[in-house]
Amino acid sequence: MKHIRIYLLLIGVMVAWGVNVPILKILVSYFPPVTITSLRIFTAGLSVFIIMAALKKIRKPSLGEWKFIIIGCLLNIVGHHFFLAIGLTSTTATNGGLILGTGPLLTAILSSVFLRNMPTVIQVLGFIFGSAGVSFIVLSGEKGLSGLSIGDFYVFLSILSQALSFILISKAAKTLDPRLLTGYMLIIGSILLFFIGLWQEPNGIEGIFHAPLILWVAFFSSAIIATALGHMVYNSAIKKIGPAEASIFMNLSTFFSLIGSAVLLNEEITPVHLFGLMLIVSGVIFGSGALEELIKKRRRRGLV
Repeated sequence: MKHIRIYLLLIGVMVAWGVNVPILKILVSYFPPVTITSLRIFTAGLSVFIIMAALKKIRKPSLGEWKFIIIGCLLNIVGHHFFLAIGLTSTTATNGGLILGTGPLLTAILSSVFLRNMPTVIQVLGFIFGSAGVSFIVLSGEKGLSGLSIGDFYVFLSILSQALSFILISKAAKTLDPRLLTGYMLIIGSILLFFIGLWQEPNGIEGIFHAPLILWVAFFSSAIIATALGHMVYNSAIKKIGPAEASIFMNLSTFFSLIGSAVLLNEEITPVHLFGLMLIVSGVIFGSGALEELIKKRRRRGLV
């Protein structure tokens, strides 16, 4: 298939992002959340620029590209992480996880509105299967939805900000290398988050460098592998296959976060989780366009 390499890379990114969830839980339970998030993202940004410097791909963006970088970092870095942090303090994990699971569907809708990229019937089925799989996994953790709250609204703003940023990234990537775009967004966004942290957590920087070594191993693993490399690959995939198709893979991160939580936090995986995984995988195959590519390939072979 034409995009098989991109699909495999995206699955790898989802493994990293999924395992990153329990790692972040460990980090924010020890460090002030906004402050450590800003430092982690800044480290990721530096890592991206080191990689791009080695590839000799660094250049100064044009004025028009700066517009996408600033708006993109406000949505993808500052808005997403800030609203998610404050939202999860006021809602349940069930509600928050379910709302985050609407990311692929929101991206598909926004892609249709702003990019005139209408999904096919098979892709719509993929979004439905993927969302259903996420719902099964999330709802199995507690006793269903516990009622809406202001926290739910903040979490929705978080995933809406990220979905909107994917549309901008697809536009900016037409002229700017998406990997370099990622680096600029991470650096600028982390600086803005750091100042927000100084406001919300005035003593957040104190004692942060006295953490055990294992926490710093987790910190750098999260920053370099999940955030730096993960976003470089994901944003590159947006350029190659489109924001809606790339976003459907985000459903997989929910299951991989369960695997990571089971290994790192001793949380239980149930048969309901496995059923949810089956729906998610089906959603990825349908929604990504992989099934349609396979059907077209077999039809061409039949005509030869």
